[in-house]
Parts: sequence; structure tokens; C-alpha cells
Amino acid sequence: MQNVPPAVPTSTSGGADPGAAKRRPLLKRATAGAAIGNATEWFDYGAYGYVANEITDNFFPHAGFVGTALVFAVSFVLRPLGGMFWGPLGDRVGRQRVLATTIVLMAGSTFLVGCLPTYDTIGVWAVVLLVLLRVVQGFSTGGEYGGAATYMAEYAPDKRRGFFGSFLEFGTISGFTAAIAVVTLTRLIIGDDGMTSWGWRVPFLIGGPIGLVGMYVRTRLEESPVFTELEEADSVEEGAGSALKDLVGSFWRPILLLMGLVAALNIANYTLLTYMPTYLTDEAGFSAGHADLLVILGQLCMLLFIPFAGGLSDRIGRKPMWGASFIGLAVLAVPMFLLIAQGFWPAVIGFAVMGIVYVAQLATISATFPAMFPAPVRYGGMAIGYNISTALFGGTALYVNDALIGATGNNLMPAFYMIAGSLVGLVALFFVIETAGKPIRGTEIPGTPESEAEIAELEALEPESAEPATRP
Repeated sequence: MQNVPPAVPTSTSGGADPGAAKRRPLLKRATAGAAIGNATEWFDYGAYGYVANEITDNFFPHAGFVGTALVFAVSFVLRPLGGMFWGPLGDRVGRQRVLATTIVLMAGSTFLVGCLPTYDTIGVWAVVLLVLLRVVQGFSTGGEYGGAATYMAEYAPDKRRGFFGSFLEFGTISGFTAAIAVVTLTRLIIGDDGMTSWGWRVPFLIGGPIGLVGMYVRTRLEESPVFTELEEADSVEEGAGSALKDLVGSFWRPILLLMGLVAALNIANYTLLTYMPTYLTDEAGFSAGHADLLVILGQLCMLLFIPFAGGLSDRIGRKPMWGASFIGLAVLAVPMFLLIAQGFWPAVIGFAVMGIVYVAQLATISATFPAMFPAPVRYGGMAIGYNISTALFGGTALYVNDALIGATGNNLMPAFYMIAGSLVGLVALFFVIETAGKPIRGTEIPGTPESEAEIAELEALEPESAEPATRP
């Protein structure tokens, strides 16, 4: 594909590593830096989803929940554009620099939502300002997840990429859980009336300081070893435009496969983690407080299993984990939604079961998706494919689930939607290359014969005494 870069040792095999203790703090810092940005991103989406009813009352008194759901989708419409901008830029100037920028934009827009005047104060301009801030949020988020996953995959050791990458998703659920915990605590303290009046602002205002902490951590990160290797080999794309052209023209197949996996992933993700509080109150008859507590308990169960699932994928492979999750959700979605209707504790069990089955996908995202692309176009490939599919199937989840129930009168429609997504995911998964334990260096798609030949050439050029660059 391009010039083979000179040797930068990244082997994870064989022998004692005298530099391991020195590099371990760097790996921990890289893991924390990637995860905190992800937590910031999903804290915002969680906050919006968990105060959706209050946002409806304050911004859409006439349009109703449809207005809230459509504005939620607006930020997702901008994600592909953000991916097209930030992704190729990250392939040109580096992962770390872009990540330090996106987290500032994300946190700033989240904070300002909490400062907005309402419809009763300035009329339709309140809606306009809300939409503008969601546009900024979506555009910056378009470069966040693809960059964080790429950075983490390139920094982690090949043999433990699933385990360390799972902490990125630990940040995802932590952000969601923190958001609903803040909403629940605020509601308990000030009551439902206070929540509608001003308490809905609290989670958004908290997002600002979280982002500042994330910016501080990210500005102290080193660049990923794989990107550094490309720079030293002069194999970095010359410009963002050329990177985008190369990506779309040469790597349309992995982009389409990625989009199929992400469609299934996001239908499950946003149905379970964002739409569920609304479903529990509007369709299952729970109070807002009980709905929030139920989701918190379910998400805590998910958190416990994320590192385990990531580590398991290093041993048995990514594809078995994804396949088991798709099949599990297809089989269990309807029974678990029926269980949710039986009362609080049955609902906790039903939600937790679906969440734990879903974790097999969630925990392995950052080990699976970036490895579908070669290093020179990895950030762009991940960002564009992921965000286009997320815009189509993630941002619309609140609206689609609500519309399906409204059109059919069937409260099980979210379960059927998850089943359909899982079937699409299974088809895409069949064509995905297994990359567990394989190096993701170089200019070829990891796991292919061309990549293995390139890696063999690189390792042949490496002096035996060289210290591995990425092994912890």
C-alpha cells in the first residue's frame, strides 16, 4: 500500500521485558485519558436522555416529546461531518492533539445547555440555541470516539488489547451511570417540581468541570506508538483531503462492515441506556425515581462485567464475543421486556440480563473497530463509518422506539427493534476478519496475509536487543 516503515519494536511475545515497569504508568495514563473523554461524551447523552421529560416541558410545550427526540437526533446528524473532519485530521497530525481539542468542545457545549433560557422566557429562540449547542456537541463528538478507540487500540499491547480497550467502554457506562445518579439525587433532594423548574440544568452544568479534568489529562498524554512509527517512516497521509479520498476509495468494504456492526450496537445501546428511562415511565408505569434507580442498578451490573468481557476476548477472539451477544439479544429481548412489566425487581433482572449480554459487544469495540483499518487511515475509517451508522441508528433510537409503540400499540416493539439490529449485525460479523492478538502496525489491514507479511518484514529488521515500545 505504502512504504514499509522502519522498525519500531512493538512485539508482545517472548522473554522478560526490563522496560515494562517504566512503561506501565504510561499505559495507565493513556487508558485513563481515553476513558475520561468517553465518559464526558456519554455523560452528556445520558443527561439528555434522563431529563428528556423535563426538556420537553421547558423547550417543547407544544411539540411534546417528539421535539425532544428530534433535537437529540440533531447532534447525531452532525457526527458524520465531524468524523469526516476530525478523523482524517487525526490521521495527519496525530491522535492525541485532536482528542485534546474535541473534549473541550464537547464539555463546553454540554455546560452551556445548562445555562439556556427556556421557551417560556424567550420563545422559539430557546429551541434555536438548544439546537445550535447540540450541533456543536455532535460535530465534536464525531471525532471523539473514533479517536479514543484508535488511540487506545494503538497504545495497548497486542495480546491485551481487549482488556485495556474495555476501560474505554467502562468510561461509557460510567458516564451514563454518573448522569442518571446525578439526576436521581437531584430529584430526591428537590422533588419533581423542582426538577422541572431548574433541576434539569444540574447534570449539564456538571459536565463542564468533568471536561476540564479530561482536557488536563489528555494534554499530558504521549502520542500513540503506532502513529509515531508512521511519522518516523514518513507514511502519514499528506493532507486530510487525501486521507479521506484514500479511505473511501480503497476501504469501502471495512467501512460497510463497520456500519453493520455499529447499527446493531447502537440500536441495543440507545434502547437500553438512553430510551429505557422514558420507556419505564411512559410504557411500564414506573415512577421517574424508580425508573432511574432501576437503570442505575442495571448499569452497575454491566460495569462489573466490562473488564472481564474485554479480557475474555483476548483469549477466545472478538468474533465469538460479538456473535454470542447478537444471538443472546435476539433470543432474550422479548422475554426480558416481558419480565420488565412484572414489577421493580423483575425489571431490574430483565434490564441487567440484557445489559450483561450487550456488554460482550460493548467491551470489545475499541479492540475490534480500529483493527478493521490500516494505521494511516485508521482514525478516519473508524470515525466516518462509526458516526454515519450512529447517526442513522443511534440518534434516532428515542424517536423510532417511541414511534413504533405509538403506531402499533405494542410495548414490545423496542425488543423487536433490537432483534432486527442483531440479525443485521450477525450478517456483517460473518465477513469481519478476526484480529485478536494480532499486531495493528503498518500500512495493511490487520489480520490479512499482506499485513502478516509486512509485520514479518518489520520484525526481521528489528534488532534483537531493541526494547518493545508498547508492551506493559
